[in-house]
Amino acid sequence: MYFTLDKSRKGLLAYKKCCKPLCKKMKMPQTAFDILMFLANNPQYTTARDIVEIRGIKANLVSVNVEKLVREGYLERQSVEGDRRKTKLVCTPKAQPIIELGHQTQKEFYEALIAGVDADKWKVFHEVMGIISQNMDAIMKECE
Repeated sequence: MYFTLDKSRKGLLAYKKCCKPLCKKMKMPQTAFDILMFLANNPQYTTARDIVEIRGIKANLVSVNVEKLVREGYLERQSVEGDRRKTKLVCTPKAQPIIELGHQTQKEFYEALIAGVDADKWKVFHEVMGIISQNMDAIMKECE
């Protein structure tokens, strides 16, 4: 049995559906919300390029939504010392209430997602995912 693309897609659709009421309440497009939450949840990734490469949002959508978030005061751009070509994106204090609500929404989604999975199955799942991750690392190294 394969973990099909359909299951990944279904997870993403379920997540977006859970976020929709919050996005509507905050009058924020899903993509802008996703960008804000990505930056808040992953402080090691701070650039538009990171959002494109790691989060997988198309570059034009990142550009338009980052501009909107900057204009509305949720993000600010900062120069990166030592690399004048890079611009760091930083969440502002104005973004914090949305991020807090986003974290609550993500927590509720996660809890609903794993409902009914007992501790033993959860442990096995993590072990299997660890093995798969190691296999992916080996494949990437082998295919260089």
